[in-house]
Amino acid sequence: MAAGSAAGWAVGALGVVCLLLRLDFISCDSQVIYGAVNKNVTLYTSSFKPFKEIVWKRGKDKVVEWDDQSEVRAFLSFKDRVYLDTVSGNLTICKLTPSDEDEYGIESPSVRNNSKFTLRVIESLPSSALSCTLIDGNITLQCVILEDYNTHLELIQYSWDCPSTIQCQSGSKPSEVYVTKEGDLSQEIQCIISNPLFRRTTSIILSTCVPSDNTRHRTVLFAILPALICGLLFLKCTYTSFFKNNKFSNWNWFFKGQKMINLKMKTKFDILGVSKETELFCCTCCLRLLSVSGSPRFCVILRWHESLGHRELYRSGNTAEYT
Repeated sequence: MAAGSAAGWAVGALGVVCLLLRLDFISCDSQVIYGAVNKNVTLYTSSFKPFKEIVWKRGKDKVVEWDDQSEVRAFLSFKDRVYLDTVSGNLTICKLTPSDEDEYGIESPSVRNNSKFTLRVIESLPSSALSCTLIDGNITLQCVILEDYNTHLELIQYSWDCPSTIQCQSGSKPSEVYVTKEGDLSQEIQCIISNPLFRRTTSIILSTCVPSDNTRHRTVLFAILPALICGLLFLKCTYTSFFKNNKFSNWNWFFKGQKMINLKMKTKFDILGVSKETELFCCTCCLRLLSVSGSPRFCVILRWHESLGHRELYRSGNTAEYT
């Protein structure tokens, strides 16, 4: 029974202490202060009367001390890195390093309560990037930090800025969201990575996550192009071989309006027209003269006729009128 009474008394005493803390007689919790690596941070305090002496401590070790009879004196690694305002009592620490993290406090008769500060030193956030994947009609977006970052990861927060026309659904992690493919893909989505001191924003347009029709057409074109090149090379080789092995002589040809026969190839042609140009020219469609399959059709030949001093145009198939 006595033990129970003692426990009840302790709880009551703790309640009184907390009440005093709320009434500003005693500092309840240390105030968390954030500072950036290689930057400065100031610990602010308040007093109810002018300062005559000040001692700032880090844990149990002195950082700086002063009284109205002496100069300001800094200790340990804080030499040449701290500035004490003897009027306000504020302490400024310069060129912060991660090793400066700790609990700091001021001790002075002029301070009603011994103010406590917990200093957290944070590095700047590196660049971030957005990646996306298309799975089963949904676009999954992931926000990632591009470099190794191990400083107070628990302080990093992810947030997303989605247009009103896009409904972003939370993913399995705060760094992920997903949207449906049927949404407005022309919209831009932003990812914001932040901690108490820094903020990084990166964005992506949803259409870049989905293959476009032009992309598919280019894929088909790239698939056809090698076959087309091979076909043209085959035509060139066949064309060269044909004229090399089949030299037509004048007595193999007849005149315009008549049927003509190449005796060597045993192929019939109609003479369609006559041109007085003198430059020798033959079309590559002469490939059709070869007996690849069936009889040749619509194959054009333009050949110099030595005996008449002009050029004759031939095409296999039906006779056409000359104009």
